[in-house]
Amino acid sequence: MPPSIPSGAGSEATMTDEQKHILSLLLIPAFASLLAVSSVNVILPVLREDLAASTSAIQWVVSGYALVFGVLLVAAGRAGDVFGRGHLFVAGLILFGLGSLGSGLAPTIAGVNAARVLMGVGSGLLNPQVSGTIQQYFTGNTRGRAFGIFGGIIGVSVAVGPVMAGAFVTLLGPSWGWRASFLVNVPITLVVVCAARRILPESAWHGTAGRTGADRPADPGRERPHRRWAGVDLDPVGIVLLAGSTLLVMAPFVTTGTSSRRWLMLPAAGLTLAAWAVWEAVYKRRGRAPMVDLALFAHRSFANGCLIIALYFLGSAAVWLIIAQYLQAGLGVSAMASGSIGILAALTSAVVAPLVGRHVLRVGRAMVVVGLLVSLSGLAATMLIVHLNATAGLSHWWMMGTLSLLGLGQGLIVSPNQTLTLVEVPLRYAGTAGGVVQTGQRIGTSIGVTAISSIAFTVSARSGWDRAFQLSFLAIMLTVVAALLVAVVDMLVARRAAPPPAGRGPVRSGG
Repeated sequence: MPPSIPSGAGSEATMTDEQKHILSLLLIPAFASLLAVSSVNVILPVLREDLAASTSAIQWVVSGYALVFGVLLVAAGRAGDVFGRGHLFVAGLILFGLGSLGSGLAPTIAGVNAARVLMGVGSGLLNPQVSGTIQQYFTGNTRGRAFGIFGGIIGVSVAVGPVMAGAFVTLLGPSWGWRASFLVNVPITLVVVCAARRILPESAWHGTAGRTGADRPADPGRERPHRRWAGVDLDPVGIVLLAGSTLLVMAPFVTTGTSSRRWLMLPAAGLTLAAWAVWEAVYKRRGRAPMVDLALFAHRSFANGCLIIALYFLGSAAVWLIIAQYLQAGLGVSAMASGSIGILAALTSAVVAPLVGRHVLRVGRAMVVVGLLVSLSGLAATMLIVHLNATAGLSHWWMMGTLSLLGLGQGLIVSPNQTLTLVEVPLRYAGTAGGVVQTGQRIGTSIGVTAISSIAFTVSARSGWDRAFQLSFLAIMLTVVAALLVAVVDMLVARRAAPPPAGRGPVRSGG
């Protein structure tokens, strides 16, 4: 086990060897968990046929994973802050690996869905530890670069996932093809679990929050095991209330059914969220450590960053679903060709995100503003290609070029926004804050995919997929414009608050 490197060591753009090893360890399972999301849509048709599954059962392959993943993010981030991110990282890996093994070997669709829920639990525990550990061991330009590389990994997983799943099905046949898409995660998790104890510093196995005063040890590394978690304050009521409100928000959008009563969950979610906020404030006044310190939202960079990314994912998460339906149902394109049309966009994002990461603190929120403008141009250009395909017979493959603008925009938005959002967050809340950001993404994704796909399917049944595509992309553009407005306001406020140029004070988060 390496010595405990200083938290946040290395403010320059060059990473130390220890930081490179830590980042590599974090990104491998993050890539695997993202791959599990990007590949699953390709295997659903063959999985359904192989296991003779109903439509509702197949829908739970996606929604079961999404629900538990979204519900656990903040609670898992808090647990990592309190107990040590290394423990939650390894626990998440083990559960993700077991869920992957169970999904790949399940004889029935019920078994697949149960195992997918376990995968979602593992991903929910794992992902906040990635952002929290980056916060803990990287600062300044190295943190921006680390989040940029993480953004590049997201782009690669989006590109590789559908192609990998399609290749497995082609090479191994329908039955073992979809199973291999899950089983490939098992050796990856085994290797990373074995490497985690050797690579993660000693301080990664000890909490940075939830204990104060006499309960906080002077040297966590020498603390006796039976005292290590003494005095820990997890705020269980806060965890249950926030998890419940997240579940109530997401459930109506990720579950199927014709009953309108499921929408009653939304006002219930509002009441539960209000109860959570009151509880957290009261809990803090009692001198306890709340699950989420509401003072975090007093930081302009954090509050605005959470809103920007939620609005962005509200629309952008539906882009590839609409494109796949338009190409396959509207134009009769094969699934493999449909998945391939987004490769250039994903690779563009993968290349751009690490390159801009080292400059994000200098440029500030203006980088996100440019990314949103580029995304809007990509959406508009893709709408034009679809129009010309319908009216002049232009090849749909021209969409590869316009969609690459979306990849460029994503590279300028997601990772830079995460860096700027978390820049003022205290280390003791790094995991919790990262979980809040990701929960906003999950909620935005759930609502956006449901709402925009409903527009698409309703319009396509009446007017065809050309019209459905145009209206769906117009709705997506409106959400991106909303995110752009928030980013512009944040940038302008930050510039007015910045010190005079002669002072050359600390870098501001907004631009």
